[in-house]
Amino acid sequence: MLKFKFFSHTADIKFRAYGKNIEESFENSVYALIKSISNSKIEESKKIKIKVSGKDMESLLYNFLEEVLYLIDSKNFFVSKVRNIKINKKVFNLSAEFSGDLGKNLKIFSHVKAITYDEMFVKKIKEKWIIQVVLDV
Repeated sequence: MLKFKFFSHTADIKFRAYGKNIEESFENSVYALIKSISNSKIEESKKIKIKVSGKDMESLLYNFLEEVLYLIDSKNFFVSKVRNIKINKKVFNLSAEFSGDLGKNLKIFSHVKAITYDEMFVKKIKEKWIIQVVLDV
C-alpha cells in the first residue's frame, strides 16, 4: 500500500497519507512531513516518547504533527521511525515513540512553518484510512 503522496498546491505543500488503520495513516503522515523537509537518511540514535490529545480526529492529527515540528524546531530532532502508536478514538488521545537523530548532517530543502487546518481531513474510505494535510512553507 502507498504510504503517502504529494499533490500540487499553489504556495504550500499538500499530501495524503494512507493506512490500513488509523494508526498507520497517522504514522505515514509523519513520514510525509519529514520527507517534505529533507530526503536525507535519518539515523535512529535517539528515542522520544510523546503524548498528545485533541477534541476531534483532525485536532488530534494537527497536534501530533505540530509535536513533530516542535521537536524539529526546538531540539533539531528529526523522526526516522514511529513506533508503538496508540490512538484512543473515544477521547482523542495519542501516544507514540519516535526514533530519530539530530538534524546536523541533513540536507534541508524546505522549512515548514506550520501545520494548517486548510483542506485537512481524516476519514475511512472502504478498507483504508486517508489523511490530507496542507503544510505552510
